[in-house]
Amino acid sequence: PSNAEHENLPMRYPLLCLSVLLAACAGPLPSRDPQQAWVSLSTLPGQWLMADQLDSRSVNDGRYFQLRPGVHQLQVRLQFEVPSGRGGDGLASTHTRTCLLRLDYPAFVAGQGYVIKGGQQGYRPWARLYDEQRQVLARAKVRRCGTF
Repeated sequence: PSNAEHENLPMRYPLLCLSVLLAACAGPLPSRDPQQAWVSLSTLPGQWLMADQLDSRSVNDGRYFQLRPGVHQLQVRLQFEVPSGRGGDGLASTHTRTCLLRLDYPAFVAGQGYVIKGGQQGYRPWARLYDEQRQVLARAKVRRCGTF
């Protein structure tokens, strides 16, 4: 590939990632197993919150967690835009910040639904686990943020 093609790779990469994410969302969600707990994910428009790992193992579908009752560690990936200064044209620009957050919860119950809500406050990500009554059960710890 020529130098010009290499220069365009950074621009193509976010589009490729977006295409992969949209393809993953295209299929229907599986039926909920009543013998397991179900965890859905929610964030504001313009942000991405995806299931990443369950008990240190990668998940197959980033749209949810379905897990046995009991103790589990959930890792999510949150992406959001943050200011990156002003360009040569004087206009403000942004870049995507990606963060991994971990939630530990000792008492998932079979047949129960949970939701992880995530977002940002400035450059700082946050995520919380809620039960069906909207009670906060756990707050995420930020593992790391960067480009990955």
